[in-house]
Amino acid sequence: MKNHLPSALRGLALAACVASALTLVACSPKDTPQKETVASIPADQSLDAVAKEGRGFTVGSMMAANTVYVLFDPQCPHCGHLWQQALPLHNKVKFVWLPVAFINAKSEPQGAALMSATDPVEAMNAHEASILAGAGGMAASSSVAPELASAIKNNTQLLNRLGVASVPHIIAKNQVTGQVVSNTGALDTEALGKFLGIN
Repeated sequence: MKNHLPSALRGLALAACVASALTLVACSPKDTPQKETVASIPADQSLDAVAKEGRGFTVGSMMAANTVYVLFDPQCPHCGHLWQQALPLHNKVKFVWLPVAFINAKSEPQGAALMSATDPVEAMNAHEASILAGAGGMAASSSVAPELASAIKNNTQLLNRLGVASVPHIIAKNQVTGQVVSNTGALDTEALGKFLGIN
């Protein structure tokens, strides 16, 4: 009987650690932690749809051969982690960040403010630092221009059509294999470089 209690407590502690680790990966509409998934997409249609229909802001190497698309909610802290981890790759990769809005009422106004920023890198750096510090992100007017509101709505619908339940969601071509790849969840810089085929 004495041996069972410590074993049960160890099991609970392990479960708590696993749950804690999963919360660092992605945000879903209900802010339910999602397990990271890395999958190859069998057809180019998803990448083509994001490239043609998505609207966001471009950062990084404008001359890069391949474009990496990131669907993100401005209120998602995991998206903030991915932003920070992607910064060292800006000299190698062109990123297009496409805001979606499903977490809360701040998502759309902040997405619109980021899309219209004169310096998106500076705006995102400040915004994501605030999100990660628990301060709620940048101040943004709740009055969103109709064309920006429509773009964010379309990005959100596109995310849903892709069958993706969480953000951040990355879709790109691996630069080594040429294969279309996608990932739901944050990655560190090294893992992101490997995923994109640039390491």
